[in-house]
Order: sequence, then C-alpha cells, then structure tokens
Amino acid sequence: MARFKRKSCCVIIALALVVLTIPVILKSLNPEDNSFGSRFALRLIPSSRGVEEDTRYPVSSKASWIPKFIAAKKADSLENKMQDFPEPNYNVHAFYYAWFGNPQFDGKYVHWDHPILPHWDPKVALSYPSGRHKPPEDIGTNFYPALGPYSSKDPSVLEEHMLQLRTAGVGVLALSWYPANMKDDNGEEIDNLVPLILNAADIYQLKVVFHIEPYKDRDDVNMRKNIEYIVERYKTNTGKFLPLFYIYDSYLQSPQIWSQLLKSNGKHTIRNTPYDGIFISLLVEERHKKDILNGGFDGLYTYFATNGFTYGSSHHNWRSIKTFCDHNDLMFIPSVGPGYIDTSIRPWNSQNTRNRINGKYYETSFNAAVAARPQIISITSFNEWHEGTQIERAVPKTWGKTVYLDYLPHKSTAYLEITNKWARRFSEEQKKWLE
Repeated sequence: MARFKRKSCCVIIALALVVLTIPVILKSLNPEDNSFGSRFALRLIPSSRGVEEDTRYPVSSKASWIPKFIAAKKADSLENKMQDFPEPNYNVHAFYYAWFGNPQFDGKYVHWDHPILPHWDPKVALSYPSGRHKPPEDIGTNFYPALGPYSSKDPSVLEEHMLQLRTAGVGVLALSWYPANMKDDNGEEIDNLVPLILNAADIYQLKVVFHIEPYKDRDDVNMRKNIEYIVERYKTNTGKFLPLFYIYDSYLQSPQIWSQLLKSNGKHTIRNTPYDGIFISLLVEERHKKDILNGGFDGLYTYFATNGFTYGSSHHNWRSIKTFCDHNDLMFIPSVGPGYIDTSIRPWNSQNTRNRINGKYYETSFNAAVAARPQIISITSFNEWHEGTQIERAVPKTWGKTVYLDYLPHKSTAYLEITNKWARRFSEEQKKWLE
C-alpha cells in the first residue's frame, strides 16, 4: 500500500509539473519580427517582450528549472502547427472585446448577464421585456458561443481566440480599451488584461492595436496622457513604425479639441514626439468627413456592420469616401461584418437586423470593401456577441422557449473560413494595385 501511495504521488507531481510548464513554454515562443512594405501596412504593435509583468494576473512563473527536452518538444509542436496556418494579413483587423467574465475566473458573470435596454420612449418600452439575462443558459446574445459563457481572463480561451484569428488569416486584433480604473457600463476594468492578450497574440504572430472607447470626460489633455501610458507601458512605438489607434465615437469631441492633440501646432500636440501614432476617427455622418480632416486625424473607419444604417456603413458610399480620403491624404478603413442582430439586449431594434443569409451578407460586405481599394479592412467583429456581429465559433442551442441562432447548415467555423478566403483575396488585389 505504501508503495502504491508513493507511485500515485509521483504521478500527481509529474502531472502538476506538466500543467505548470505549458503556459511558461508558450510565453517563451516569440515569433520573428515582421516588417511590411507599405507605409499603411504598419508594424502596429511589437511583440510583448519587455512588457511589465502584471502581478494581479501573472502570465507565467519562472522557467529556469524546466527540463530542456520538454521545452524543445513544445516548441517543435507549435512550430509545426504554425506551418499549417494561413499567413496573417496585417492589413486585416478584427475588433476584439475582452469584457466577458464568469464565476470561475471573475466570481460572477460579466456582460453575459447584460441588461435588457429599454426603448427611449417610455410608452414603447412598456411593450417589451425588462431585467437582466441570467447565465449560463440565458445570455445577452442571439447566438451561443462554442466556448460557452467564457471569461476573457481564461488563458485557454485567449489561446483559442488567437488560434481562430490566425486560422482566419487575420493579422491584427483591435482591442476595445478603457483607461486604467475605468470600464464600460456593464463590465469590469480590462486594462489589467492587456499583458495576457499581448502574450497570447504574440505566440500566434498576431499584432494588437487599441480601440479607444468614449470614456468619461475624454479630451485632448487626458487623451495625451492615455496615449503616453499605452506607449510606455506596452512599448508600442519602436521608433521605426508608428502604432495605430482607433478612436470610437470620436465625433463626441469637437474638431477643435482633437486638433489640439493631433495637429503639429496644437497646444497638447502628440505629433513629432515619442508618442506619435496613426489616429483613425469613426465616420458616421457625411458631415463628419470635414470634422475628421479639421481635427487632424490620419484616417477614418466605419465600424458598424449594418449596411445602410449610417452614411459611413453604407457600402455604396465607400468608393466616394475613398476618393475623399485620397484627395486629403487620409487612410480609409471600411468595416465589414457578417450580419447584425441585437434583439437579445434591444428587443425593440429589429429594424436594424441584418440577416447573415448563410454567409452571403459577409461576402457582399467584403466584396464592396475590396472594390473600394482601401489600405486596411476592419472586421466588426471577432466577438461582439451582444450585437450578433461575431465571427467566433457559435453552436446550436435551445433553452426552454429560447432557440439561439447558429451558423447551420455550415460548420461553426464558417465565418472564419470566409474571412480567410477574403483576407487572401484582399492581399492578392493589393499586389495588383501596386503593379
């Protein structure tokens, strides 16, 4: 019996060592640096080497004691796996959200329990349900994720996300970001997750840019401080390539405020400093084009996955928007999406639903974007589940009277495959434009 116990103990210790080594080994496998030919194909954020370790969410423990043969075996396995992946297209960006939580990693559900938002007209609001969703069966989305109601802190989820992005041919994830100690109305602080995301992306040779949300009292002064924070903490400016920043709802601040930050003669200018970058404004209405130009932005994007919802998101406007950008030395980044449905959290908003039509909507969107000959195409989104714009894997699910939407008759990877197809086509077309 004593011998049996000793044998069992050895087995348990061995298993524990293997579990502990995996995240350490993965962290050590940094891809080679990539350089890109076009001034618009930027090295947007370098690998996460040198990022200050976040003690609240340590990426791994020290690796000095790991047997070399285990590390070598893991490295060979990942390297072989990488050879089967499509090349990442660094001119294809996907908007990424790290605001999800569950009891295992966060002590509670975060965002999956999204409240049902009332209509602005109290009389109309009475006709619709209210309250909050109650995970894990009842979640705030019309689709159900293959990973279930996951936590963005879960290392296995992050790795799976990077794997999906890489197999889709996406080269850059645009991380929704609030400054430290700030958060969205329904979530938790996410800045402390950035080191985890950078490391996970780095393993799969993906780049990360910041999608800066409209945090409270955003202006030129605190924006400069926040850009300085990002550049210094996450080493986003190598001196050779400038980092890129998407600014969501940029129209909430006047062109006069943005010009103080983004024009070389502005009072708080960031131009020609170590914190300079490529700043991309959200285009919603046609009149915003002039505001974007006067504000000193470097380009514009359209974000919304609803064709016809706004001037910027309407496919038939993209060629004329590109012409405007060309005449004013601005970068044009149209945003494509697989569809749109947010009635799980806005049950009164069915008029803005855009049916996926088994992938045809997504294909049409990509086709319109490529036809406009942009420098970059952005995808709305990888995992904005509340608005049904995700390309992340989803599965059929029924709960009581609720039947979640799914990707049938196609596989759960259907939209990743469509993305890879168009990422390759976009790359091929860009080469022709340069001939």
